[in-house]
Amino acid sequence: MLKAGPSAGLRPARLRLFLGALLLALALPSAVLVWQTQQQLRFESLHQYRALAEELAVRIDAELQRVVSAEEARTQSEYLFLVVAGDPSTSTMVQRSPLAEFPDQATFPGLIGHFQVDADGSFSTPLLPESVIDNAGFGLDQGDLDKRLALRRQLLDVLSRNQLLVDVRVPADNKLLGGLAAQLPAAAGSSSTSVSPSPQADAQMPAKNEAGKRAESRQSDSGSRQQEYPAQAAFDQLNAANAKVAAGYNNQLGRVDELRLGKAFEEAGKKDASAALAQTRVPPSNITARSTRKEQSAIPEAVADKRKLGADASNQVRIFESEVDPFEFGMLASGHGVLFRKVWRDGRRTIQGMLIDRDAFVDGIVANAFRASSLWPMSDLVVAYQQEVLRLLPGQSAGRGLYSARQVQGELLYQTHLSAPLDKLQLLWTIRHLPPGAGARIVNWAGALLLLVLIAGFLALYRLGLRQILLARQQQDFVSAVSHELKTPLTSIRMYAEMLKEGWASDEKKRSYYEFIHDESERLSRLIANVLQLARMERNDLVLERKSTRVGTLIDILQSKVHTQIERAGFSVEYLIDPECIEREVDVDADAFSQILINLTDNAIKFSQAAPEHRIEIGVCVRAAGLLVSVRDYGPGVQKSQMKKIFQLFYRSGNELTRESLGTGIGLALVRQLARAMGGEVDVINREPGAEFQLRLPVR
Repeated sequence: MLKAGPSAGLRPARLRLFLGALLLALALPSAVLVWQTQQQLRFESLHQYRALAEELAVRIDAELQRVVSAEEARTQSEYLFLVVAGDPSTSTMVQRSPLAEFPDQATFPGLIGHFQVDADGSFSTPLLPESVIDNAGFGLDQGDLDKRLALRRQLLDVLSRNQLLVDVRVPADNKLLGGLAAQLPAAAGSSSTSVSPSPQADAQMPAKNEAGKRAESRQSDSGSRQQEYPAQAAFDQLNAANAKVAAGYNNQLGRVDELRLGKAFEEAGKKDASAALAQTRVPPSNITARSTRKEQSAIPEAVADKRKLGADASNQVRIFESEVDPFEFGMLASGHGVLFRKVWRDGRRTIQGMLIDRDAFVDGIVANAFRASSLWPMSDLVVAYQQEVLRLLPGQSAGRGLYSARQVQGELLYQTHLSAPLDKLQLLWTIRHLPPGAGARIVNWAGALLLLVLIAGFLALYRLGLRQILLARQQQDFVSAVSHELKTPLTSIRMYAEMLKEGWASDEKKRSYYEFIHDESERLSRLIANVLQLARMERNDLVLERKSTRVGTLIDILQSKVHTQIERAGFSVEYLIDPECIEREVDVDADAFSQILINLTDNAIKFSQAAPEHRIEIGVCVRAAGLLVSVRDYGPGVQKSQMKKIFQLFYRSGNELTRESLGTGIGLALVRQLARAMGGEVDVINREPGAEFQLRLPVR
């Protein structure tokens, strides 16, 4: 128990200071612990989503490598309209190339069409035969032919506008396609040329001579390659000239360095080397290593007029040995992509490749995979090529489209480059708000609960401390009040007793002196009885003997106990007894009932001494709640703010230094405790004038 007073020096202000410091001492470490836990969960969530982004990048890269590998597996001859079916050493069956199908059934996303550019700049596409006199022999009707010609014009137009084709010639003997010359763009040319056949003996040239030719033609110096193959020089410089291409491309989306991204996650990544933010490449996938390969291919002679597919052409097939380089990728100023490779044969070089629609390519490989992943609801994806933003893919939480790199905000979650030949393509995942980890909600609830428990506990401690301080003060006041209550009557009794002993009082005054001594002794008896009763109740030793008693008997006890007390105080008393309650019975302890009424009467007399009317009203009646006994005075009444406090132990209204009324502060507290011990209740209401205390007891 907290002790208060001059010796202890504990005051409410000092109590608040002490408990506040203790609360901070517990709350601050708890807050730091919760914050550290949240940070750890945040970093774990960051690493988890980074792992998801890395896994998605690996899947995207693997799918791209799969389709690129499928394209790299195509033979050189498949870029012609006609190919030899089966083993070229035994088969002479000629059929359409798989790339000659229209529409193209290739699985490469965003594919527009395949093309081939010879060393002399001749352009061709597997969609159309090299040289045709009668298209009926190849199963091409006029509608099919028109569509193929339209796609060929599109390929020529895109490649020409990006300066990948120059001086495309139209042979004079191409009667079928020659009429197209007037329809094609002047800069692009209007027709195709057949691949120049080489003698079969050249394919069997000694390896030393063939290697010498390849070494001579494949110079390491880019200028030498341009001079060797001037018609293909743009392909040689395609990757090296991407900066110029990007500058010429009117990119409305902006550049990667314009992204408005924070560095918080990057700093977190620096602390954990195993979760580095920037990855230069996607982790290796199970794709066969890319390298130059050698292959043998069979190319048929030009098909004669009206020759049908599948006819015997035993002398029209030539076998060549070629060296095929891996594919390379480049972006064009028009926004298209081009995937191409270099094929070496007989010391000459051929460019084979495909034209790709950028948006369809990104949608088919990247966007669909991103929207199907668990990253889509909470992150955005940026697809870039050499720092130029190609596509902005907003996440589900963005709620709107992204039209500029400057609109991308948040934190950089993960970035990576794809594998060759698409190694200049970059994927960047950004996140506006990192979702909390799996245990973050539990930590939040636990932290909030801990804070509430701390606050509630310290509020309870504060209120308990205040009550103890108040109780200690009230105990001090009680000791002072009891001392005063005992000292004053004892002094008076001693004085009158000495006067009577010495014979200083006349016969007339002796009676009044005896009455005064009697009254003061009665007052001391009541005070001692209250103190003893309080001591028994504090020790839980109070035992009441409740017996069934007539109300009439209780009224007689009441009148005998308080009537003389009221009259000697100079008050008049009025009894308001309901005759119907006389014969009713209640279970009470007669002594406790008497002490309650004596205390209520003494309280009424004490607080109405200064009232103009010295009168006490005592009422007894039966209500629905039970027997009602009331004691009313005509004094100033009780303030509303003190109506509940006056029944508290040791409470006395007013300032102890200026109080004029007597009392110890235990009378009304004993009244309530005794009433409740008998199953009743006591309350107070204000009258005009005065106050009325009501005792309710259950009746049979």
